[in-house]
Amino acid sequence: MENEMKVSEVREMSVADLRDRIEVEKANLDSMKINHAISPLEDTSKFKKTRQDIARMITILAEKEKEQN
Repeated sequence: MENEMKVSEVREMSVADLRDRIEVEKANLDSMKINHAISPLEDTSKFKKTRQDIARMITILAEKEKEQN
């Protein structure tokens, strides 16, 4: 993901959309790691930003699921 997601953007997403987006971002992170092993990335801060976005989405997903129960 090029841009860091804002909390407000994540909160607007539905639970199903969040689950899907988390899976996509995890796959993206894995792909970035593999590509970095083959030919190093110029901007390695993308790893940290992607992990933070995933954590943010997981946290908000947990909050939404807790509200539903």
